[in-house]
Amino acid sequence: MSEKPISPLRRRMIEDMTVRGFGEKTQSDYIRHVKNFTIFLGRAPDTATPEDVRGFQLSQREAGVQPPTMNSATSALRFFFTTTCGRAETARHLRIVKQPQKLPVVLTMEEVLLLLEAAPSPRDKAAMAVGYGAGLRVSEIVNLKVSDIDSKRMLLRIEQGKGQKDRNGMLSPRLLEVLREWWLIGQPTTWLFPGRDPINPITSKQIYRAVRYTAEAVGIKKRVSPHTLRHSFATHLLEQGVDIRVIQAALGHSKLDTTARYAHVASKVLREVESPLDRLSPLVPRSKPQ
Repeated sequence: MSEKPISPLRRRMIEDMTVRGFGEKTQSDYIRHVKNFTIFLGRAPDTATPEDVRGFQLSQREAGVQPPTMNSATSALRFFFTTTCGRAETARHLRIVKQPQKLPVVLTMEEVLLLLEAAPSPRDKAAMAVGYGAGLRVSEIVNLKVSDIDSKRMLLRIEQGKGQKDRNGMLSPRLLEVLREWWLIGQPTTWLFPGRDPINPITSKQIYRAVRYTAEAVGIKKRVSPHTLRHSFATHLLEQGVDIRVIQAALGHSKLDTTARYAHVASKVLREVESPLDRLSPLVPRSKPQ
């Protein structure tokens, strides 16, 4: 069966993204957004006018497309028009949609323990333990190799994480113990968490399903995903008094502002802060007028 030929315009866009080092997922997302724009337009996307761009964003809003998806499409189309088409003037008419700032969902330590103990398999338990014990993103978990476990330095080597950056993650004694238990059972050789075909790693979707299934099975009512374990890792460290810059490094955040949002959900930190009102001398109630 022959593959569908790629149009010269799409090929050029793929080449432009490759030159700039875009990851496979980013490239796939950008192509999908430009394809959706082309379907809306009904003709070649490089012929679009500023009014077409405006109409596309209006149609997205009316269709109930969420701000993150709209902004992702905006990034894709800005790249397409500016880089691939050399039409920066058209890209200028694309607008970023303001996103509601929501606090991340965080599990209690008891809920994390319930989740790990009820994991469907030793592999799932170990993968979840990495998410909570080292704060890794699900994309970083699935790409871990056995050789990335540095038990001498107690580090996890994360190759080409978000932003295509290498970094080190923390490897606690308890996490090392869980990983060793999994290794004895699963005997992984290359990928730390191999998929059904050992040549390939487990997929992000498999981890998502395992986490959600387990959360429902143990009665956790919160909306739980693998990223919830990362949120919980950061929040619990902050509540333990760990310096926020250390947490920033552990999470691989480039900006401290991104890490600082966990201060809003660290309830223990808030409980232990002394209000300036409490430092005033005792307030004497005014006597009622005679």
